[in-house]
Amino acid sequence: MAFKVAIAGATGNVGREMLNILEERGFPVTEVVALASRRSVGTEVSFGDRTLKVKALDTYDFSDTDICLMSAGGNVSKEWSPKIGKQGCIVIDNSSAWRYDQDVPLIVPEVNPDAIEGFTRRNIIANPNCSTAQMLVALKPLHDAATIKRVVVSTYQSVSGAGKEGMDELFQQTRAVFVADPVEAKKFTKRIAFNVIPHIDVFMDDGSTKEEWKMVAETKKMLDPKIKVTATCVRVPVFIGHSEAVNIEFEKPITADEARDILREAPGCLVIDKRENGGYITPLESAGEDATYISRIREDSTIDNGLNMWIVSDNLRKGAALNAIQIAELLAARGLVKPKQKAA
Repeated sequence: MAFKVAIAGATGNVGREMLNILEERGFPVTEVVALASRRSVGTEVSFGDRTLKVKALDTYDFSDTDICLMSAGGNVSKEWSPKIGKQGCIVIDNSSAWRYDQDVPLIVPEVNPDAIEGFTRRNIIANPNCSTAQMLVALKPLHDAATIKRVVVSTYQSVSGAGKEGMDELFQQTRAVFVADPVEAKKFTKRIAFNVIPHIDVFMDDGSTKEEWKMVAETKKMLDPKIKVTATCVRVPVFIGHSEAVNIEFEKPITADEARDILREAPGCLVIDKRENGGYITPLESAGEDATYISRIREDSTIDNGLNMWIVSDNLRKGAALNAIQIAELLAARGLVKPKQKAA
């Protein structure tokens, strides 16, 4: 079976990555349609060796389209995803618009694939936050083995998580520093070049940022509502790749060696953990790769049944585009999406 697939937000970083990954993984398509706002109509994007001309989202008829990969932002998704779903097209949404809706499954295929069955209520499936997705790929097999009680995570998130504007700002500021030009902060609240910013998304009443809240809420929805999670999310001057220092407290004993063996066998995980110079993965090495990398696995002597680890992944891929295509693959593999007849 092959499917007609639309990419909404095809001109953005994640939309372009979705097109690349669809082609790389050989997802069975009869046609791929690139969609964006009216101002992007006619822009060309690549899909394998083909060039697609962007069409307008707000005038596109989804009645003969099987899957829409939505990466056009939360406000656009709130308006359009229900309309698209009502036309019988399954929406896989990359924004935060639907993640916490009880009628919309929030899916990482390596973590909670069975929850996908719930998409029929709205015809929408949510893609999680990039930092949560990679963390849960690593935590799921460990939770199955020893039951996680509490997670303390500090993130080191690349500027690509803030879109093309974030990447441009890091580049422009870095250049400005070297040529002694004024450094302007527009996308970020403070200078990002040669700096780190402990602030991602808006502040909430309890002092957390919404990015930190997302990690808590999404872990509970996808993995286990009993797990206690606390997060500090930090933007760092890296173009691609999110990193996380994670401290985990388990109910049952688990050694670092046992965790290493479990993670080596776990889907989506790649353990690179040598206790020597360079025996770990950095975000630079994760860029363009599909795996969630785990390094620096060690026991925490300050608590019973505690482990520390370092988790790194390409946020544009596993944190966004790859996970969305994996959801589409899961739909197809389980026979949950059927190709429509072409409209007459």
